Amino acid sequence: MRIGIPRETLEDQPLVAATPDTVRKLRKLGYDVAVERGAGERASYLDAAYADAGAEIVGEEVWQSDIVTTLDTPPREMRERMLAGAVLISRMAPGRNPELIDELKEHRLTALAMDAVPRISRAQSMDVLSSMANIAGYRAVIEAASNFGRLFTGQVTAAGKVPPANVYVIGAGVAGLAAIGTANSMGAIVKATDLRPEAAEQVESMGAEFVPIEAKTEKSEDGYAKEMTADQAKAAAQLYSRQSAEADIVITTANIPGRKAPVLLTAADVQNMKPGSVIVDMAAANGGNCELTRPGEVYQTENGVTIVGHTDLAGRLPGQASQLYGQNIVNLMKLVTPQKNGVMMLDFEDTIVRGITVTFAHDGQADVLWPPPPVKVSAAPAPAPEAAPAPAEAPEAKKSHAGTIAAIIGGILGVALVLASPFQVAEQYMVLMLAIVVGYYVITSVTHSLHTPLMSETNAISGIILVGAILQVGSANIAVAILSFIAIVIASINIFGGFTVTHRMLSMFSREG
Repeated sequence: MRIGIPRETLEDQPLVAATPDTVRKLRKLGYDVAVERGAGERASYLDAAYADAGAEIVGEEVWQSDIVTTLDTPPREMRERMLAGAVLISRMAPGRNPELIDELKEHRLTALAMDAVPRISRAQSMDVLSSMANIAGYRAVIEAASNFGRLFTGQVTAAGKVPPANVYVIGAGVAGLAAIGTANSMGAIVKATDLRPEAAEQVESMGAEFVPIEAKTEKSEDGYAKEMTADQAKAAAQLYSRQSAEADIVITTANIPGRKAPVLLTAADVQNMKPGSVIVDMAAANGGNCELTRPGEVYQTENGVTIVGHTDLAGRLPGQASQLYGQNIVNLMKLVTPQKNGVMMLDFEDTIVRGITVTFAHDGQADVLWPPPPVKVSAAPAPAPEAAPAPAEAPEAKKSHAGTIAAIIGGILGVALVLASPFQVAEQYMVLMLAIVVGYYVITSVTHSLHTPLMSETNAISGIILVGAILQVGSANIAVAILSFIAIVIASINIFGGFTVTHRMLSMFSREG
């Protein structure tokens, strides 16, 4: 089968659906690839690079390909050029475009909506919304910095002290977390709010302070924030008003799939903000989270607040955005090309395939498969069954009890070893006893997310133990020989196990091929 990559029809769309790198990967799956002349010029990908990657450079006959991939749904006149039974892969927003679904059925096309990928772990590599949101979140901070007119990071200089900027992010999805990370890396003090309670840990892991909404919230069942209840909306409005008045920069990211963006900042909220502050409305393309946002414009209000309403934040980094989108397409094609023979096979038993299929062409007709069955997924752990448990101890108390027990055991072992050993080595056993207690507190104080990187350190320690045990295993004292053998076995397990875990971790970050 042949995959066609046409030039995007919208003049303000600089992205392209494939890059030379992703063309190579598609060809490895057995597909022929045709690229329309000039398709990647606006993203700095020239025709020669596509040709070197094995693509055929063609004209408008690219629309006659078996599979056509674009960023956004092409206009009707372009879809009419496609072959009956062909496959169209693009962002379609099918929930907001019922008339598009009818046209796709009329033209007998199989349509796969890349913006309908279900938010499950297995589908993350195909989620174009996340890919574009990640870039947009980064770019939002850059746009804020360019309009802020002051430093993000605090400084102490001979001329005086400069305070850091205060950044407030509303919404901690992919875009929000990207904005938080970027602002934090630039030295700003960052706060964030999200309707989903499970987002608190993610926000704090990015170095920001989570500011919760003082209202009852429910966990997310599909990975997206839900529309707020009346109580939540009231509490959230008060929180947004208070935090925006204190912030230098406010970045809003709230979007409800298939719906107009909710208004989070009112005109009164903007009026209460400090002169010189900046609002970057990442939902401007869907109407905006700020009441005063003008989609596609950047302007300053009467009280000196700059509102950035760009609708193409990801498009302002076209090279990388195209690469990520193209890789999402490659990952989808890997799923539907299990034999790597260049033949697409749609398995509707697969949650991902079923979730993105809008229409399916077969036997000279097309069926509408939208909307798909709901897929429930939650980032929050399932609540424990309610029973009548004993009063729980505070974590600090538990850690204190465990430390006390460890200290007692270490003390008993230390005393026993001192009494059973020559006086000359008593000092060394005392060091061992203290090392047990100190080591316990050092390891338990490290967050679980860093335990895998600690493998390298523990491997080094186990190596020292292994060398020492090997030197003592031939001792004439049978007890020393037995303990040395046990130390060799345990240290070896730790070393080889540590290397295995580390290798698996590093393989997650290795490049393909």
